[in-house]
Amino acid sequence: MKIAVIGSGSWGTALAQVLADNGHEVVLKGRNPAEAMDITLYHRNSKFFGNTEISHRLIASTDYEVVKDAEVCVLSVPVAAISATAAEVAACLEKPAIIINVAKGFDPATKDRMSLTIRRQMGDKASQVVSLIGPSHAEEVIIRLLTSVNAVCEDEEAARTVQELFANSYFRVYRNTDVVGAEIAAALKNIMAIASGILTGLNQGDNARAALMTRGLHEITRYGLHFGGKQETFLGLNGVGDLIVTCSSVHSRNYQAGLAIGKADDASEFLKNNTKTTEGIATTKVVYEKAKEEGIDMPITEAVYQVLYELKKPSEVIGGLMSRSLKSEAD
Repeated sequence: MKIAVIGSGSWGTALAQVLADNGHEVVLKGRNPAEAMDITLYHRNSKFFGNTEISHRLIASTDYEVVKDAEVCVLSVPVAAISATAAEVAACLEKPAIIINVAKGFDPATKDRMSLTIRRQMGDKASQVVSLIGPSHAEEVIIRLLTSVNAVCEDEEAARTVQELFANSYFRVYRNTDVVGAEIAAALKNIMAIASGILTGLNQGDNARAALMTRGLHEITRYGLHFGGKQETFLGLNGVGDLIVTCSSVHSRNYQAGLAIGKADDASEFLKNNTKTTEGIATTKVVYEKAKEEGIDMPITEAVYQVLYELKKPSEVIGGLMSRSLKSEAD
C-alpha cells in the first residue's frame, strides 16, 4: 500500500519506519531539505535521534507531490498545524484516502477534537479518519521496543485496516470505536503530565505522583463522560496507559515542561524561552475554559491553568489543592 507520512519529526519518522518494516511503500513529507537528505541518503534523522540508524527503505521529500496518489496519509504534525495541513493534503490528493491522525489535543481556533477538524478541512477527500493514539514515545519505537496503541474510529473496518497496516512483532495495535473518549483522554493526559513534572521539580516523591495520576484519571474520566465518552476507554490504553507513560517518562515533553517549571517554582521563564511543541499548554486553556462553561469540576486542570496562565507559584497552588475541603474518593 502507498502511504504518505506528513511530518518528518520524531513521531512521523518512527511511524514511517514501522510501516516500512511491514513492507509498505512509504514516503515522509517534511519541510527541511537537509532533514529529508539525512533520512534518504544517510538513514538517520539526526535532529531527533542522533546517530540511530533508521530503515534504509525510508525516503523523504519536501514536495507535496508525494501525497497525490497516496492511499493512506498519516498526519504527524503539531496540533496547531493540523487544520492547515489537512487542507493542503486535501488539495493534493487525486482520490479519497484514509487519513490517520496522531496528534493529541484540540484545534486552537475551534476547540474541536482532531478528527472533527480533519473531517471539516478534508471533506470527501478523507474516506475515513482514524486516530492512532496510545502510550508511545518515538524514542522507543524507533529502536523497535515493544509498544501498544489503539486505532480509533467509529467505523471498525477502517480501524481494522489501520490496525493491520501497523501491527507487527514490536508494535501491537488494538481497535477502539470510542472516538470521543479516546481523543479526550489523549489530550487531557498532557495536562496531568505537566502537573507530574511540576511535582518532581518541587522535590515531591512517588506518593505525590501516584496520587496525581490517580486523581488525574478521575478528572479525565469525569470530563470525557460528560461529552459522551465510554467509561472503559479511560481504563484502557488511551486512558490509564497513556497517562502513566506521559506522567512518568523523561521522553515526555509535557513532563519535562512541568519539571522545569517546578524547579523554578515559576512558569514565566519557561514560557518565554520554550521552543519545543508542548501540547499540554494549549490544551490546559481549552479544557479549563470548557469545564467552566459546562460546570465540570477539574481541580488539577485549574491548578495547572493558574500556574501557566496566571503565573501563580506552583508551590502555593499545590498547597491550595491539598487544603481543599475533604470529600469522598468517589466524588
